[in-house]
Amino acid sequence: MTAVALWLLASAPAPAQWNNVPELDAPRTADREVNLEAPPPRLPSGRIDLEGVWGIEGPPQHLHDLALGMDPDDVPYQPWAKELYEERVTGAHFGRDPDANCLPQGVPRVGFVPGPWKIVESANSIVIIYEAFTLWRQIFTDGREPDPNAYPNWQGYSTGTWDGDTFVVETTGFNGRIWLDTGGRPSTTQLHVTERFSRTAFGRMTVDVTINDPGAYTAPWHASVPVVLQVGWEPLEYICGENNKIDQY
Repeated sequence: MTAVALWLLASAPAPAQWNNVPELDAPRTADREVNLEAPPPRLPSGRIDLEGVWGIEGPPQHLHDLALGMDPDDVPYQPWAKELYEERVTGAHFGRDPDANCLPQGVPRVGFVPGPWKIVESANSIVIIYEAFTLWRQIFTDGREPDPNAYPNWQGYSTGTWDGDTFVVETTGFNGRIWLDTGGRPSTTQLHVTERFSRTAFGRMTVDVTINDPGAYTAPWHASVPVVLQVGWEPLEYICGENNKIDQY
């Protein structure tokens, strides 16, 4: 059983955390439901506003298989990476999955787990706060560049720029221990992830991901994951406990 399955089995909706919550400032349908299909909001500058609580809609298919929809032979593995993936996908190495050991899921996998994530914008960065294991990351928009000698880590180092209405995030500096999905697609310290966040409607966004890791793959490859605004979301209360289990508080 995967760590995500344990999480879903052990977690239950929490009681409401707040009283007197103001109604979400959102376009509404005739029956007062939030209109997810309305045009995306824009800032006074005219740029798309990405803020909100987002998450996957339906089962976490890309969490389990980042190459969903691709022909399996089209994933451009290095020989060693293909051999390792074929071992891991059987579940034989489940206990070595970082997620199963309460370690960070890494980028981009952390965005495709069942728990939602919140985008908060500031003048010089965009911060994403993930419910999953209470992780967070900063995406700097002030022109800085990551130091190639920076200490490698799970989330890497992210910078962002705007390409029209699309927010483009480049992340490097990984530690080489990330599984790109629960199937076990490997990565190395050469991993470079490009994410393109495109808010196509008030309640819908697409995250297009490019995996460029010459250590594990012979060419870049791509995934496209739809996410939806989480209306009326209430957080789950959980901690990552001993023996690779997710326990209720």
